[in-house]
Amino acid sequence: MTSPQAAPLANAGPALHAPLLASAQIVFAQVSINFGAALAKGLFVSLAPEQVAALRSGIAALLLLALVRPWRRRAAFSRRDIGWCALYGLALGGMNLMMYAAFERIAIGIACAIEICGPLAVVLLTTRRPRDFAWLALAIGGLVLLMPWPGRAHASDPVGIALALGAAACWALYIMLGRRAARVGAPNAVAIGMVAACLVTVPAGLARGLPALDAPVLALAATVAVLSSALPYVLEMRAMGQLPSRVVGLISSAGPATAALIGFVVLGEALGPWQWLAIAVLVTASAGCSLGTAPPVSKLREEPLT
Repeated sequence: MTSPQAAPLANAGPALHAPLLASAQIVFAQVSINFGAALAKGLFVSLAPEQVAALRSGIAALLLLALVRPWRRRAAFSRRDIGWCALYGLALGGMNLMMYAAFERIAIGIACAIEICGPLAVVLLTTRRPRDFAWLALAIGGLVLLMPWPGRAHASDPVGIALALGAAACWALYIMLGRRAARVGAPNAVAIGMVAACLVTVPAGLARGLPALDAPVLALAATVAVLSSALPYVLEMRAMGQLPSRVVGLISSAGPATAALIGFVVLGEALGPWQWLAIAVLVTASAGCSLGTAPPVSKLREEPLT
């Protein structure tokens, strides 16, 4: 028989264990997303970036439809709800397409660091506090460090930077449209949205010609879809209910640094000192913004499962 004094101590273990496990799931999801990005870039030797984006979106859509089966809940949402999910998915498809095109030209760590400016912009649209604009100024400073100034070693391709900025704009739209799409439930919204994303990625992929698909390429594309979409989706959905959104945003802010490290290990993408400094500045701006915002806003910092 446990004494009343001992009962809180007995329950302390599980109470502490759940947040730690949830944090580990978010971290693992970040590693999975970025490792999938590195594998996707490895496919560029056989396929165009647009074709890789089409394959990944198509396979991810099939996996999510099989997992979620949104048609079983069709009575719970209207045509208007489906329309918002479709718009959300189009933004998702544009983000995938531009990020893969950016990966072809610049390191994945740099592309992910630039892309993180999208959520920062959304936060600034929902707040007017001076300290949030200070984080914006810090993020702009990080972008300035990445600009291909004349004579700088390890200069990034300007077209790649522009494409990553386009992906950041799509991420901002993804977040704003996601608020409406989430009315049908997060699993349904992501599944329907991924199908809509294919309306962007598949035509772009076919425009580059019919790819020569063999078993190894299809297997690697399926692996990319699982690592970059299905697996992190499941992990983050489970973890979100256990952690404050500030903590989720803080952990997600480390994504660019994780991408840079994985890019170096898997792809041999060595960055220069100014590029590492720029990534550190952008990560700091994102983390500060996540910690400083109110819960309804910080929830927007959730990583897109794409």
